[in-house]
Amino acid sequence: MKRYIFFILFSLYAMSMAAQSSMTDTQVMEFLRKEIKKGTPQSQIVTKLMQSGVDISQIRRVRRTYEKMKKGSEAFGATDGAKTDGSSDDRTRKNNGQLTPTPKNRKVIAEETLKDYRENDEYAVGRISKERSIRNTYDEKDGEFLEMQEEMDDWLPQDTVAMYEALIKRLGKNKKEVWGRDIFNNRNLSFEPNMNMALPRNYRLGPGDAVFIDIYGASQKSIETTVAPDGIVTIEGFGPIQVSGLTVAQANERIRQKMGQRYSNSTIRLSVGQTHTIIVNVVGEVKTPGTYTLSAFATVFNALYMAGGIGDLGTLRNIKVYRGGRLISTVDVYDFLRRGHLSGNVRLADNDVIVVGAYDMLVQVSGKVKRPMFYEMKRGESLGTLIRYAGGFAGDAYSKSVRVRRKTGRQYSIFNVNEFEMSRFRLADEDSVSVDSVIPRYENMVEIKGAVFRPGMYEVGGQINSVRSLIHAAEGLTEVAFGTRGVLHRMKADRTLEVISVDIAGILTGKTADIPLQNEDLLFVPTRTEVKEEQTITIHGEVLYPGTYKYADNESLEDFILQAGGLKQSASTVRVDVSRRMVNPRAFTTDSIIARTYSFALKDGFVVDGVPGFVLEPYDEVFVRKSPGTSRQQNVTIEGEVMFAGSYTMSSRNTRLSDIFKSAGGATDMAIYKERE
Repeated sequence: MKRYIFFILFSLYAMSMAAQSSMTDTQVMEFLRKEIKKGTPQSQIVTKLMQSGVDISQIRRVRRTYEKMKKGSEAFGATDGAKTDGSSDDRTRKNNGQLTPTPKNRKVIAEETLKDYRENDEYAVGRISKERSIRNTYDEKDGEFLEMQEEMDDWLPQDTVAMYEALIKRLGKNKKEVWGRDIFNNRNLSFEPNMNMALPRNYRLGPGDAVFIDIYGASQKSIETTVAPDGIVTIEGFGPIQVSGLTVAQANERIRQKMGQRYSNSTIRLSVGQTHTIIVNVVGEVKTPGTYTLSAFATVFNALYMAGGIGDLGTLRNIKVYRGGRLISTVDVYDFLRRGHLSGNVRLADNDVIVVGAYDMLVQVSGKVKRPMFYEMKRGESLGTLIRYAGGFAGDAYSKSVRVRRKTGRQYSIFNVNEFEMSRFRLADEDSVSVDSVIPRYENMVEIKGAVFRPGMYEVGGQINSVRSLIHAAEGLTEVAFGTRGVLHRMKADRTLEVISVDIAGILTGKTADIPLQNEDLLFVPTRTEVKEEQTITIHGEVLYPGTYKYADNESLEDFILQAGGLKQSASTVRVDVSRRMVNPRAFTTDSIIARTYSFALKDGFVVDGVPGFVLEPYDEVFVRKSPGTSRQQNVTIEGEVMFAGSYTMSSRNTRLSDIFKSAGGATDMAIYKERE
């Protein structure tokens, strides 16, 4: 029960009281929880609250609500009493059993837990009062700050969050995740009965039922009463009538017999409004065993939900329901989870006993199934049943054989169960089932890459069984394919590779014998550019876009200069050089000549002097020189007491200072001359 300690803090979330500040009470509690979890000092928390407009009155209101919940002022499991004065026309039914165990409705449990926690936890018992030295730094005008901090000192200890999270971590460590065990802990699935459905034909009246007797016809009258604890209803003018234990039809008949003489010309009909409650005992391996007050429509699932769900040792497959000492139902939760069957989920009666025993077998399944986790199995259930509980095999599972590890009492044993034995192989407690994945290999695949229109994987066998048929399946070679030579990679028996040279063009024309394919063969068809170095040409110097360009056949020097953006104004037209590398693939010795240079004169970007019909070759480099007759302007700035201060362009390389001084008009009357020392 210690794990409910934090519900005391969270139980205020459901409140919706109006706040005078910019924060509601719920927002205040949420803010406190976050700041406490972050370890923010309490003085800073108070400061932030005051900045948000929260005052001492709101803090006190939140505290009063907290204290009210601690005292249990709202009765846990309170019921709505049925009216007996006939003044109410509302015949709808409400769940008058114990409320759903939300944090708000668990306040009694939380109070007991907190008390137990403080009595048993050394940190809670020995917690030292917090230092309040921060208060000395505030004067009288900060009294509200101190009041707010004092209000929160005792009822919001900063170590609460840490203690709670550490406790949950210890409880959850090594916990087995069993399929279906958390179904009765789901807040969105409370299994609460439908209170306004038609009464079952076998429903029997009992103490607490609200009974409506309608008389219509010659007489018009409506009587509302409640079945007393001794099982009778008292009708004015007719006295007590015993109805407890009767079905609605039987009670109708008895009422007609009692009232029929007076209302012989009218119709008398009895109906039931608010139903009575029943007492149900839930014992065994549940989270919170005990006696619960439930609606008369409650079922086994509703009672299990109220008891907090199945415990770590509890069974989901063999939950027994006893009535009057006799077994009336056995519930298998897996029937509901897998097929939606509710046959065992019977409607409960007063003093029923639900017994949740310990499980028989827990089996773990891991690996390539859709829902790997622990499953509770019945004695005699097979491995095939377990696989169905797990949702079946995953798409990449190796389903022909499953590995089962079993504790045999002295040591472990391994069983390899094939696909035909799974329905016959019986599981035992603590078995561990492992489903492997498929081997990442292919059994009927060949692949083609490179210069074909549809590269990729293909099924080998049938129509695709040779190099020619594979190329045809890939819709042939592209225009850039180098068909003279292809490469076939083949996997040998020891998983090493061998390479087979393929004359693709010869195979396609029939001049060379076709090559049969094997599984996992890879055929690579190169392109012409892949079998030789990329060819380029380069231009340097006085052009707009110098750099390296892709080589093209029959490109002239003029074409290349134009491709590079043309000549700059500073380019020399009397000296353009082209260097060409020396290539002799058949040479046996080195040559002293490593390059050859050609010089040209240009006019408007056209060759006017040099080798006629000169065409560039791969890897040529062009150098457009800067003209020696081109110079940029060079300026000199003169300031001060001169007639025309400013910048002046040097007219020659040997321009003197006196020339610039003279160009500036000489000195003004205010100039001061100082002889050089």
